[in-house]
Amino acid sequence: MIRLRPMSSSDWEAVREIYRLGIEEGDATFETNPPEWSHFDGGKLTTPRLVAVEEAGSVVGWVAASPVSTRPAYRGVVEHSVYVDRAARGRGVGRLLLDAFIAQAEEVGVWTIQASIFPENTASLRLHEAAGFRVVGRREKIARSTLGTHAGRWCDTLLVERRSAKTGHD
Repeated sequence: MIRLRPMSSSDWEAVREIYRLGIEEGDATFETNPPEWSHFDGGKLTTPRLVAVEEAGSVVGWVAASPVSTRPAYRGVVEHSVYVDRAARGRGVGRLLLDAFIAQAEEVGVWTIQASIFPENTASLRLHEAAGFRVVGRREKIARSTLGTHAGRWCDTLLVERRSAKTGHD
């Protein structure tokens, strides 16, 4: 059984390793290395920021978000990331994390959640679609990848978003 709880600094080693493996695969991010905890912590909202934990206590996934802008008009718009450990994929961990993240985000007044996803990352696209996200655009050749199957080439990303019905901004 998987349970969710707020992420804390004591989770960072496991979160960082899941993030590192996701970076290594090359279909999740243009990042080349996970940041140090202080950088991650300083750039992410504290709520919602969640980890998925197995019964044995191992962290098997995480979700966190950053504000898209410091301008007051965008105070309810965030960009999120969700990562699941390779060994835990296909067990609904991503959906648990994303559903709980959405619920908590709406509670704190977030009206738009967005993410950039590689078109080749079909598992992430399916997960987000099932959680109510829609593709709103394609960013062509937005950045050059340095890792994984995309190494050395310019890559597109799909911009997905979910608008909250609860905040009156659907």
